[in-house]
Amino acid sequence: MTHELTAAPLASASSDTTASGSWWRDAVIYQVYVRSFADSDGDGVGDLRGVRERLPHLARLGVDAVWLTPFYVSPQADGGYDVADYRAVDPLFGDLSDADELVRAAHALGLRVIVDVVPNHTSERHPWFRAALAGEPGARERYLFRPGRGPAGELPPNDWESVFGGPAWTRVPDGAWYLHLFAPEQPDLDWDNPEVAAEFSSVLRFWLDLGVDGFRIDVAHGMVKASGLPDIGRGAQATLIGTEPLPFFDQDGVHEIHRSWRRLLDSYAGQRIGVAEAWAPTSERLALYVRPDEMHQAFNFRFLNCPWDTVAMRTVIDESLAATNSVGAPTTWVLSNHDVVRHVTRYGGGAQGLARARAAALLMLALPGSAYVYQGEELGLPEVVDLPASARRDPAFHRTAGQDGLRDGCRIPLPWSGDEPPYGFGPAGSWLPQPADWAGFSVAAQTGDPHSTLELYRAALELRRALPGLGAPEAGPLTWLPAPEGVLLFTRPGFACTLNSRPAPVELPAPGRPVLSSSPVETDGRTVRLPPDSCTWWAF
Repeated sequence: MTHELTAAPLASASSDTTASGSWWRDAVIYQVYVRSFADSDGDGVGDLRGVRERLPHLARLGVDAVWLTPFYVSPQADGGYDVADYRAVDPLFGDLSDADELVRAAHALGLRVIVDVVPNHTSERHPWFRAALAGEPGARERYLFRPGRGPAGELPPNDWESVFGGPAWTRVPDGAWYLHLFAPEQPDLDWDNPEVAAEFSSVLRFWLDLGVDGFRIDVAHGMVKASGLPDIGRGAQATLIGTEPLPFFDQDGVHEIHRSWRRLLDSYAGQRIGVAEAWAPTSERLALYVRPDEMHQAFNFRFLNCPWDTVAMRTVIDESLAATNSVGAPTTWVLSNHDVVRHVTRYGGGAQGLARARAAALLMLALPGSAYVYQGEELGLPEVVDLPASARRDPAFHRTAGQDGLRDGCRIPLPWSGDEPPYGFGPAGSWLPQPADWAGFSVAAQTGDPHSTLELYRAALELRRALPGLGAPEAGPLTWLPAPEGVLLFTRPGFACTLNSRPAPVELPAPGRPVLSSSPVETDGRTVRLPPDSCTWWAF
C-alpha cells in the first residue's frame, strides 16, 4: 500500500517550554534575511514592517522564534554586517518604532525574537572609527592599528588575509595599518580594550530592554586575536573554519566574553538566549561555546557542510551529540543560511536536489536539540546561480574578481504570490532579480498542496510538537539500528526515522506506523519500500 503522508490535526502544544523548562533546547528558529523577506514600502528592499506583516506565515509554519539579520544603521558595505550605530534602525528598514512593533506583534503570535549583534568589527563610518582616523586621543586603541613592516612601514604588519580575499590590513594616510578580517569597510575591534566590552554590554541591554529574546552573535569565535598578532606562515586566504588553530579565530579568550554576556542574559527574566556563530575545527571545540556558563546554542556547521552520504552524516551526528552532551547542552542543527549555497543546490539541484533537501529537512527535525530554518528553505528554493555580475552585491565577489562571493544567490527575495516578479515581495521590484520561473515556489502556490515542500514543513513542525520522542534532548537518547548500506535508521522513545540516501528504493522491515514522509512510501505493515532520496518518520 502506498501512503501519501501528512500530519493529522493535533492538539496544540505550548512553545514556551520543554520538559526541562528551557524553550531554546528544542526550538525551531526561522532566519529572516530582512532585505529579502518582504518589502512594505515599494523601494525593492525588505524592511521591518514587511517582516511584521508576514509574521502570520511563520506562526502557521509552526516555528518557535524568528532570527532577524542586522537592521541597524549601516552603509551596507556587507549587507548590514558593517554597523555604524548599534542602537538605531537604518531608514532603509524603518525606524525604532517599527522594531518595537515587530517584537510586540511576534510575541502576540507566540513567536520569540532573536536579533543579530556584530561584535568583531564595526563599520568604517562608526563614530569610533571616524574618531580614530581623525586622531582623537585613545580612539585608535579601540581597534587594531599597528605600524607596518619594511624600511618605511610599507608592508602589512603580518601575513593575515581577509576572509573576503586580499590583505587583512589597510593603510591609512599617516602610515598606520588597521586590521579587517572581512572587508576594509569593517575594521576589527580590539577586545582587550575595556571600553569595547562596556559598549557592547550597553548595546545588549538596549535591545533586551526593548524586549528581544536573545542574540545571534556574529563571528562569535573571532573577537580575540593571538597575542602579538603572529604570522600564519602561509599565504592562503583566511577561512572561517579549518582543521588547525588560527591566530585570529577560536582563541580561548573569547570564552570570557561569552561568560560575561551569559551573566547579563541571565539577569533578565524570560529566558533570553545567546546563539554563537562559531566556526570551530572540531565538535569538541564547538561545544566549549555552549558550556553551562556560556552561550545557549552554537550553530553546527559540520552538519551543514556534510555531503549526501549516510556514513558522513552518522559520523557528524554522533560526534555532535557526544560533544554537546558532555557539557549538558543541546545540539543546534542547520542546513542553510544567508552565507552558503542553498542545500537544494548543494545536494545536486533539480528534482534530485529537492528530494534530498526534503529528506534532509525531516532528518534534521528528527534529531535531538534545536533546529534553524533559513527563509525560503520551507519553499524548496534553489540557489540562483546565473546572476549577472552587474547585479551582485556580495563584497567577496568583487574583491576576488568573481572567484568567490556566491552569497547573493541564496539571498534572492522571497516569492509570496503571483505569476511574475516580484511575486508579492513588495509593490515594485526587488533589490536582487528574481528568476522568471519561480511562480510555482511561492507561498500561495504551495499552500494547500499536500505534495508541496511548504506543506511538508508545516506537517513536520506540527508533528514535532506532538510526538514526545522528537526535538527535546530530554525526551530520550537516539539509538541507531542496523540498516542496509546507504540507509540510516534510528529510534527515540515512541519514534523512528529512516533515511534512504540511495538512488533506488530499499526494502526493510517496517519500524512502526508511518506518520510522515518526504516521498510516498509503500508498506504492508510488515515491510516497507523506502523511495530513493527520502526520509520517513514512524510512530510505535
